[in-house]
Amino acid sequence: MSATPFHRPRVTTITAPNVSHLAKLFTYATSLAGVYLSVGFMYYYAAKEKLIDQSGTMPTGLKHEFAGSFLASFPGDNVSWVLLGALEALIVVLLAVSVVGGEFLTSRRKPFLLAGLGVSMFALGMMGLANNMVGDTATALTVFTYFGLTAVLLVLIRQLPPYRSIGWISGAGDK
Repeated sequence: MSATPFHRPRVTTITAPNVSHLAKLFTYATSLAGVYLSVGFMYYYAAKEKLIDQSGTMPTGLKHEFAGSFLASFPGDNVSWVLLGALEALIVVLLAVSVVGGEFLTSRRKPFLLAGLGVSMFALGMMGLANNMVGDTATALTVFTYFGLTAVLLVLIRQLPPYRSIGWISGAGDK
């Protein structure tokens, strides 16, 4: 009796995509989308209002509030208003460059997004200082809250890929 080797036919199986990884990617994508949408549009509409809708002219109510303050004398109400609008527009541009440059991809560093959030913190610091200067502590406190939340966003971005593994999002460690 001759021995012939028995060969099993090769079976290929189709495996379902890793649902856990898809959930991590979904969480990553929606987190970044939320940052881009909330920060981007908040500053877009603020810059548009100051620079286009109001043509760089500070509203009368704010002019009265800042009357007699340092800002009213230097650099002046309208100049301060335009500078703030330009700073807000810069934030929008930085976020747009981030999106166009593909910084939302997990493999890409996010220097323009981080810079946009940093400029946002600077703008909020300036707004808080101006409101404290005229004694509007309620608005200054609100601006400080935005400042703190922006700092939290900076920390969040630094916890996302490529700075850290995507595994931490679901509590799966660095897998």
